[in-house]
Amino acid sequence: MARSINDIVDLSVKELDDLIDVASDMMKDPQKYAKCCEGKVLATVFFEPSTRTRLSFESAMYHLGGSVLSVPNESSSSSAKGESVSDTARVISGYADIFVMRNPKEGSSYVAGKASLIPFINAGDGGHNHPTQTLADLMTIKMEKGRFNDLTVGICGDLRYGRTVHSLINALSRYSGVKFILISPQELGIPDYVRREILEVYDIPYEETEDLVGSMPKLDLLYMTRIQRERFEFPENYDRLKDSYILDMEKLGNAKDDMIILHPLPRVNEISIKVDEDPRACYFKQALYGRYMRQALILKLLNEKEPEAKARPKMIRCDIPCKNQRCISQTEQELEHVYKLVNEEHQIYRCLYCESKLMMKPADIADIEYIG
Repeated sequence: MARSINDIVDLSVKELDDLIDVASDMMKDPQKYAKCCEGKVLATVFFEPSTRTRLSFESAMYHLGGSVLSVPNESSSSSAKGESVSDTARVISGYADIFVMRNPKEGSSYVAGKASLIPFINAGDGGHNHPTQTLADLMTIKMEKGRFNDLTVGICGDLRYGRTVHSLINALSRYSGVKFILISPQELGIPDYVRREILEVYDIPYEETEDLVGSMPKLDLLYMTRIQRERFEFPENYDRLKDSYILDMEKLGNAKDDMIILHPLPRVNEISIKVDEDPRACYFKQALYGRYMRQALILKLLNEKEPEAKARPKMIRCDIPCKNQRCISQTEQELEHVYKLVNEEHQIYRCLYCESKLMMKPADIADIEYIG
């Protein structure tokens, strides 16, 4: 069975460190890796718009000596005819050696990874996860700050739907001395599962605030995000919140001289272009680091032997659909409703695909099957 990277925690801390080391070496000596993937094919299938992620994956494969098959949008694929994610993954497995997908349905990466017969990488599943952006973020932090430990990290903007935010919190929570300051309008605060099952379970210090300027002097790293128009059901809510935070030189007046500014891009108007010339601005470097980290990940997955089987969490199967309308289980053909146990003491179960909470207790569900 091929390995899937759906979530940043699918990679151990040692694997993250190793990927950064390899990516750094690729920057120093690109010719050393120029033919490493000769004869190999990468398939990129993007059902949402993308510039950096799609092009950096394709650039990464070309720099490794491989070739690329690309589906740049949903309308040019059989998905527009109603083909399921799992069928797409099985078909792609016959055409390529490694498969990258972006899909607006949350949990789509889990389904694709299960169906794929070749290594699979999640390039973003709705507002859920974006692990390879986090690889770019981590390399930027390591290159610019020299460490992951003992950092105060401010994350500002859309924390509710920002998949890059969820992945970054998950990754940095594994290092000691990290504190988060979460800056957002109340409507766009982090999801409950991130707060309760990452920050609180692992006793990570954090505070939630709407005050960017007041938070600035405390920060070693500021991670700006855009308010995402495409995640809003009602346009008037986007219009009301879109300019909640705009970083300019005046707001940076009280920031530390060695603070770094990251942004997953694209930027709309949440960072003034005047900030680009400030030495603390690292978001364009971040985009370049992303290409090298994706090169390192492609090389790792193509050279990896059969992955070790992981212990499965306790799960239940039932007839209760996930309440998240963006969940892949709402549309994927004959996909079972499965929930994983994330808190045994309080019997909290979350959707296996998108991690939305099951609102009923198992004891109250009539037709239920326990798995594992």
